[in-house]
Amino acid sequence: MWGGQFAHAPAELLAKINASIAFDKRLYRQDIAGSLAHAKMLARQKIISEADGKAIVAGLQGILKEIESGKFIFKKNLEDIHMNIEAALKDKIGEAAGRLHTARSRNDQVVTDVRLYVRDVLDALDEGLTALQAALIKRAGEHAATLMPGFTHLQVAQPVTLGHHLLAYVEMAGRDRSRIADARARLNESPLGAAALAGTSFPIDRHFTAKELGFDRPMANSLDAVASRDFALEFLSLGAICAVHLSRLAEEMVSWSSAQFGFIRFSDKWSTGSSIMPQKRNPDAAELVRGKSGRIFGNLVSLLATMKALPLAYNKDMQEDKEPLFDTAENLMVCVQAMTGMVGDFAVHKERMEEAAGEAYANATDLADWLARELKLPFRNAHHITARLVKLATGKGKRLEELTLKDMQTIEPKIRKDIFPMLTAASSVASRVSFGGTAPDNVRKAVFEAKKRFLK
Repeated sequence: MWGGQFAHAPAELLAKINASIAFDKRLYRQDIAGSLAHAKMLARQKIISEADGKAIVAGLQGILKEIESGKFIFKKNLEDIHMNIEAALKDKIGEAAGRLHTARSRNDQVVTDVRLYVRDVLDALDEGLTALQAALIKRAGEHAATLMPGFTHLQVAQPVTLGHHLLAYVEMAGRDRSRIADARARLNESPLGAAALAGTSFPIDRHFTAKELGFDRPMANSLDAVASRDFALEFLSLGAICAVHLSRLAEEMVSWSSAQFGFIRFSDKWSTGSSIMPQKRNPDAAELVRGKSGRIFGNLVSLLATMKALPLAYNKDMQEDKEPLFDTAENLMVCVQAMTGMVGDFAVHKERMEEAAGEAYANATDLADWLARELKLPFRNAHHITARLVKLATGKGKRLEELTLKDMQTIEPKIRKDIFPMLTAASSVASRVSFGGTAPDNVRKAVFEAKKRFLK
């Protein structure tokens, strides 16, 4: 390919570090798509003959079928996916294959492939997150009124509903999908035709190839076209944020399924056992989703470090963009699919959740709100009085609602007996009717709206 001026072959170690076919072979669809568009344009522009163009197209289509049928043999000595396909094309159609690379460099070829790959991954990820949202919305509808404790600092804070809690992750996934849409729009420009870095003297039509490949337009600057990987960084960044959301939900599921919480139970499909402890049911799937987030974060940092000091235009360092991309794409998709399965699978122990919703003075804010609303006390005063009542209840080993009216009046004489109906978890949740609040009717409306917003 490039050995005209070289008297000796590369050192064995250079050949080993230089070869990328072991991982970039998964770009075969994108590489063939780019080559098909380029070949059609070359013939259309009369840069190559119509006969050579047709032969190249037919040959590439034949190679695609061979790869997809598993009959194609990838050769490490041919370095990468581009040269493997070009060599196979030459075996098929002879000299005409050498004309395919007219007005093109591996620099614009590879970045075209990678942009097409990332675009395909973004589309698949959006589809996967939509399925996850559908699963979360379904469970939220089932549990619009199922009480559970809400937490801050992992301490019981106020009662909420399980449906409300699950809808929080629907919103997070919605923002993940909006980042996907934004990233897709920005990457959807074609670098093909930028050649090595300066463009080409051949009368190519970059608008034609861009349209053939589904891009909105060709990239405006040939240097930028081959040098930029911000589209890859943006994918890795949104992937890392998405992994954070998945990991947080996984962490909660791990906690909820423990004996100490007892809120949910995974079926055998999403649990494993222990080699020594026969009673164990381990939430391994959720733990692996949580664990894989670390490598997804690392992939972003890896490519940031690779790109941070590279001069324009192409540098061989940029070959290192692919493995982090592939790793994030594959692991993130597995995590999304696994989380979708777990969300649809877990059984809810409603009685235990509802019991926990009333523990640890979760109704203290309701008491303070009642004092401010009914007795017209400044909220700071109401907060202070409630804190003293919590201290009194703690000393007596009772819940707030188990104090007598006389007990409460020792702290605030104006308290009336109509406070007690307000101190149940169900009453607390039902009162949270502000927009975005956890009241069951709010949750039911939010489920309806989420379906309209996200599941069109």
